[in-house]
Formats: sequence, structure tokens, C-alpha cells
Amino acid sequence: MRIDAATFREHERFLWGLGYRMLGTAADADDLVQDTFARALEKPPADTSRPLRPWLVTVAMNLARDRLRRRRRTRYTGPWLPSPVETTEHGLPGEEPPSYELPSTEGRYDLLESVSMAFLIAMEALSPIQRAVLILRDVFDYSVAEAAAALGLSESNVKVSHLRARRRLEVYDRARRPITAALQAETRATMERFLGLALVQDVAGMEAMLAEDARGTTDGGGEYRAALNAVVGASRVARFLVGLAAKQTAASPDVQFDVRILNGLPALIVRVGSVAPGYAPVYTMQIEIGADGAVREVRSVLAGRKLTAIV
Repeated sequence: MRIDAATFREHERFLWGLGYRMLGTAADADDLVQDTFARALEKPPADTSRPLRPWLVTVAMNLARDRLRRRRRTRYTGPWLPSPVETTEHGLPGEEPPSYELPSTEGRYDLLESVSMAFLIAMEALSPIQRAVLILRDVFDYSVAEAAAALGLSESNVKVSHLRARRRLEVYDRARRPITAALQAETRATMERFLGLALVQDVAGMEAMLAEDARGTTDGGGEYRAALNAVVGASRVARFLVGLAAKQTAASPDVQFDVRILNGLPALIVRVGSVAPGYAPVYTMQIEIGADGAVREVRSVLAGRKLTAIV
């Protein structure tokens, strides 16, 4: 089978979505696609009569597992957050839901939920093999035999890894909220009110909107000034965000705000026209609300390498 531009276009988006779910970083997903096709050009499959995609998936998943192992051996400065990416009602741009209706079973994640910030953060608790198995089985609906073939594992190993992965996601599963139009609207309204209070430095008002154990996480990746640990507790998160808003307003009055759907939910993209040394010129902010409407998480991504998909 010839590996040409048409073949690349045919498989690129699928492999990118697979890579992003495995690695959580858009730049890494870009590299993974390039590396996968480079491997195909250097050492193409021996049997060219078979479909190419299963072979590409095997190569991509092996490369992704290697990248995850290397990343976990490298110290990361501050908290790690996934790359923000734009999404549609179904998932990543170009993705479509399956043509058949999936059974409603606990632990099944659709294309959109599987690129949400909350899901990708939860996936960090899994080993590379567990992550690969869960993505293939519970997102892309691979059978045990298909997952085993794609990952070069025995079927019994796939079953055990899948069970362990689901057990590690039990906390996430209990708190998860399906991403719907109603949740998106609720999140946007809450975010606008919450950030409005930050701009007028209303600490008490913000604290009232936060869950008691709310967390504020800032990923600067060592590039820009950011909290090196998550800020925990309603009062601390409120005071931290008000302090940031005050510093930004004082440093630069030229700030542009843009609300877009990132990773399934509304998010704020902030662009600072005149930025002080050490501060990020572009960053995203996104909130996560619980079933009671309280803000549980405030996540900000500042690291430039994490923002390649939206700038």
C-alpha cells in the first residue's frame, strides 16, 4: 500500500484524536501523528493487502505509551494540566459519533467526554497500558480481541488492565456530569458571574460560589509565573484569583477576553497586550461546577506549549 498525501489525510484526524486522548497534549499529538507516518514510510507493513488503519493504530499506541513513560520520568514544574482544544458537539473537529447506538453501561465514555479536562486529568492516574486499554475499549469500542491485537497484549492482560483502569476511575465516575447543552449554558453563566466578581475584587461573593474544597490549578510549565501547587479551599481560591486579577489590571489595561468551547465546556481565553516580564501573554481559564452548582475547579493553562491548538 502506498503512503501518500491522500492516505495521510484519511487517517490523520483519527490518529490525532487517539494521540490526544493518550497524551493529553496537542503538541504531543501532532508529533505522534508525524512519527507514526514516518515509521510507515521507513518500515511499512509487510502485508499491504490488509487495511492500513489497524497497523497505524498499533504503531501510534506503542509510540504514545513510550512517550507517557518518558514524560513520567521527567520532572514537571508545577501542576500538570491537559492542553485546551476546541471541540464540537460530538468531540474533536472532524469526529463523528458511531453510526450505531452504544449500550448504556457504566464506564462508557463518549467522544466528547473523553477529551474533557476532568476526564484527561483522571486518566493521569492510569499506567500507560491501562490508559491505552481504557481508551480503546471504553471510548472507541474495541473488542477485547481487537484491543489485544492493537496493543500486542494477550486478551487476559487486556481484561485485567481494563478492570484495574475502571477501578482507578471510580472517584471520577461518581462525580462525572454528562456534557450537555444545558451544562454548557450553566457553566457559561456561572463562569461569567464568577469572573465578574473577580474583576471587582469581591472575595466574599466568589467564596460563596465556590465549593468548600474547591481547587485552583495553574499550569505555567515553568515558562511563566504560576502557583507551583494547587490552591485548595474556597477562601484561598477566591483570594488567589482576586489577587491575580488585580495584578493583571495594574500591569496591563490592554486585555482581550474571548469565550470559546474548549474540551466540551465554555472557557475564557485571555490575551494580554502589554505583558510584564514573567507573565503569560495568553492563557485559558475554565471552571468545573458540581451538581449543586458550586464551582469545584478553576483551571488555568499558561504554558505556551500547551496552547498550540488554540493560538
